[in-house]
Amino acid sequence: MLKMKRLITQLLTALLFTTFIVSSHAKTSDFTPSETGFKEWLGDFKKQARNKGISQKTLDSAFKNIRLNKKVLQSDKKQPEFTKTFFDYFNRAVSDTRVKNGLKGYAENKELLDKVTKKYGVPGRFLVAFWGMETNYGSYTGNIPIIESLATLAYDPRRSKFFTTQLLSALTILDKGHVSLKQMKGSWAGAMGQCQFMPSNYLQYAVDGDGDGKINLWDSLPDVFYSAGNFLNQLGWQKEENWGREVTLPKGFNYALADNKTQRSLVEWRKLGITLADGRALPNEDMKAKLLLASDYRGPAFLVYKNFNVIKRWNNSDKYAIAVSHLADRIVKRPPLSKQQPKDDKGMSLAQIKEIQTTLNQLGYDVGKPDGIAGSKTRKALRVFQVKHKLPADGFASVRMLNFLKETIAKK
Repeated sequence: MLKMKRLITQLLTALLFTTFIVSSHAKTSDFTPSETGFKEWLGDFKKQARNKGISQKTLDSAFKNIRLNKKVLQSDKKQPEFTKTFFDYFNRAVSDTRVKNGLKGYAENKELLDKVTKKYGVPGRFLVAFWGMETNYGSYTGNIPIIESLATLAYDPRRSKFFTTQLLSALTILDKGHVSLKQMKGSWAGAMGQCQFMPSNYLQYAVDGDGDGKINLWDSLPDVFYSAGNFLNQLGWQKEENWGREVTLPKGFNYALADNKTQRSLVEWRKLGITLADGRALPNEDMKAKLLLASDYRGPAFLVYKNFNVIKRWNNSDKYAIAVSHLADRIVKRPPLSKQQPKDDKGMSLAQIKEIQTTLNQLGYDVGKPDGIAGSKTRKALRVFQVKHKLPADGFASVRMLNFLKETIAKK
């Protein structure tokens, strides 16, 4: 799921810089993958690639003995049936081991990281945090042949335009001699190297950090860190700002303001009674911030700045962005979160979320057609329900709220 979110984010980026190639095969609804159909598609694609300037030598070597990878197709179509809670995700992403290895990686590469920070303005602790989140500090970069996975996904009409572009980009990387075909392995969706760049982003943002004339995101840490720094800088990193901070909300706080959309100055948030997590006062500054709840009202709350949104452009997920940001803090020995996982904190199935939506509709709180996605309409309805029943109005769909809703409708 995490990889898919990253894929969606990089699709949006690719749209800005890359021209898509239109596929000529059947509509998605009529598509049945087959080895024969794949070979026919591949023949047409090779002609397009040759016309785009890819050498015949690269095409011959890249597609030698290539086959349709049905496991990749299965991964692409797999839909999650269960959603992890913030704490389930966070405790694994920012484990004690990952923090320990991050401290080590930061110390060992401090001189290199300082050079990258000087050039791009991105603090080294964030570069190490991304490195840790993406590939566990380079220990696992994926083992699926990139050309095979991208060719398989480009053959499937569902997102053929995007993956055709990525396949052409991967072939261009090979054509330029940056890496060998044998080395070019990664995730099933085509993300590559120790910072897991999609091929189009590799061409757009990757940097030859060690000056050897090649960009190797698998083996060269200078290339990895300079590339990550350049990417974040190009996405709009504010070098004078942090990502945000954990805060404490006062009793009776209006949780509707914690929507990660309402923007106010730190002065204004301070007047509403918000303090830092350790109880100290917020800085008396006009710097703008948005309020975000990671979980329900019992979990951590954060005031986040512009750089938090930059992190989400790498991977469009609040959970991911909080994990990267907090890991970066821990890498420079800042304290852990102030809130711990409640004992009754449990993930929800899509069926359970649909049940929440259905029950809210039955009780007269309109959420539209139940779809298993707790979006803004569901959160708004939940808040109205919570206010009426004198509950903390965080609008958060949970097993606790499902049980309360079921008890409420049973009394009717």
